Amino acid sequence: MRVLSGIQPTGRFHWGNYFGAIRQYIALQDNEQAFYFIADLHALTTIRDAEVLRQNTLDAALDLLALGLDPQRAALFRQSDIPEVTELTWLLMTVTQMSLLEKCHAYKDKKAKGLPADAGLFTYPVLMAADILIYDSDIVPVGVDQVQHIEVARDIAGRFNSLYGEVFVLPEARTLDETAKVPGVDGEKMSKSYDNTIGIFEPEKKLRKRIMSIKTDSTPVEAPKNPETCSIFALYKLFATPEQQAALAERYRAGGMGYGEAKQALFEAAMEHFHEARERREKLAADPDTLRDILRSGAQRARTKAREVLERAREACGLPARPL
Repeated sequence: MRVLSGIQPTGRFHWGNYFGAIRQYIALQDNEQAFYFIADLHALTTIRDAEVLRQNTLDAALDLLALGLDPQRAALFRQSDIPEVTELTWLLMTVTQMSLLEKCHAYKDKKAKGLPADAGLFTYPVLMAADILIYDSDIVPVGVDQVQHIEVARDIAGRFNSLYGEVFVLPEARTLDETAKVPGVDGEKMSKSYDNTIGIFEPEKKLRKRIMSIKTDSTPVEAPKNPETCSIFALYKLFATPEQQAALAERYRAGGMGYGEAKQALFEAAMEHFHEARERREKLAADPDTLRDILRSGAQRARTKAREVLERAREACGLPARPL
């Protein structure tokens, strides 16, 4: 089974990214083959600052490695290091119907809001399809809001196959377990678009300050509190053992505990949980040559497969063969 996933480098990863997706990506790397890429080409639709994109891409790679992605088990690479993807995108564009792209969420949402939507956003799903199909991906782990992109990839691959023969493997979506809501500091779902996130690798002082800013109600210190309606407790549950959760819940219900004490418990639990990842990231950041080698090696492994699939598609279309 071959697993593929791509992550856009649009900013530093936060707790919602980790518990909603990254933790599960890493768990899937034990499969026969896994490909994980930093989607820097996709990010060009939103990031217009070259230095920001370069730094975000390196940060994303460092974060994934620090959080447990093993380059010996999974290929980690930059999307832009695989030129075969952009060539395949064109082959797929020639069979993709406009009506299919007009139905895609990102384009429809911008159009509905009266916002400008460029050709990159409109054709974004075709590039995503190329990302998926070029590695003969069997499984693509995605959030519920991304399932449509896998359906589009299947539609495009199916149309190509109907015209040219059985060229592409039809991928299956593996919906990520997003049942545990990860609230932000304002109590809403943690999201960069709401500016309510808590970064995984925030400096210790900044992390403490961010956690202490979590919105709470005005229940007096001496009064009992309901842990099940508290964002602090919801976040604490992500890090704590069942025993630790039960102990803090009892403190809530007994009264005499202010929210500041619960925030401190959350801070300590988060620091402990990501302690090893923080140490790994610090070491990796101090050794840029190793990071470059990991990305280069990952790209070589990915290109070996990408060339094979691209040549299969070129031959099916009637384009001249090239040596692999």
